[in-house]
Amino acid sequence: MKLLPSLLGAAALYAISLVAHAQTKWDLPAAYPATNFHSVNLQQFADDIDKASGGKLKITLHANASLFKAPEIKRAVQGGQAQIGEILLANFANEWAVFGADGLPFLADSYDEAMKLWRAQKPLFDKKLGEQGLMVLYSVPWPPQGIYTKKPLASAADLKGVKWRAYSPATGRIAELVGAQPVTVQAAEFAQALATGVVESTMTSGATGVDSKLFEHLKFYYDTQAWLPKNAVIVNKAAFDALDAATKAAVQKAAADAEARGWAASRKVNVDTLEKLKANGMQVLPPSPQLKADMAKVGETMLKEWADKAGADGKAMLDAFRK
Repeated sequence: MKLLPSLLGAAALYAISLVAHAQTKWDLPAAYPATNFHSVNLQQFADDIDKASGGKLKITLHANASLFKAPEIKRAVQGGQAQIGEILLANFANEWAVFGADGLPFLADSYDEAMKLWRAQKPLFDKKLGEQGLMVLYSVPWPPQGIYTKKPLASAADLKGVKWRAYSPATGRIAELVGAQPVTVQAAEFAQALATGVVESTMTSGATGVDSKLFEHLKFYYDTQAWLPKNAVIVNKAAFDALDAATKAAVQKAAADAEARGWAASRKVNVDTLEKLKANGMQVLPPSPQLKADMAKVGETMLKEWADKAGADGKAMLDAFRK
């Protein structure tokens, strides 16, 4: 009779070991604070997969660049140091010009246009990332980008010599074209850079303005609605292929839901964050006709430069976008 409890105990331990063996764990590095709408969406995505897979796939979100810094995430997923990650596509324009289409001023300057651009980009991304052992699961745009400054802006000439925070090749190039001084600063270090005077202006969204409390250091936001850069969630193809069919389906369903949810959240965040900037004393203003014209010229120059670099891939994307 004494054997029964021990046999039951052994059976329970064996069952636990089988569950543990069957469970797959993935790390998901992301660059933005846990409270940012992208990160909130990522957590919901991970929770949805956990539930749909019956706990077979557990994804741990590492927000705020706590595991890898923003420019390191793609390489980490490609090399298998993380199985899945969120990247800002425009960060990788120097690797492949089509990634940089997200940062071209005034190419896609509304949510509808940004979705149209994504549909034109995705077949190209599927091919390029596939060659790199990666898959793209979904994308979510940031709200439209505007210019933050300490002093009023009447035209682009007022940016000459200003220390400008650049977070991508495109934002660095904008600084060069308007005569500002580009300084590369990632989101996690942005507030500190402002506090220490390393930067004094930038072009980014209302969401980043609230995340980094830009109203504590900068006084003006010009709502140029210049472009809507996208984050994309990518996965290591070998890690994805190792999943069983049901878990793969759970990941793809959760990704489709996260994309729809994320685009809706971005629209809401755009309205909410501009109101928060105003509530915290920042002047939220439309660009003057001169500033708008100056920035449109910057956009034209950058589109031409981009098209020259992007070659056949870029032409295919632009043709699909402009249909």
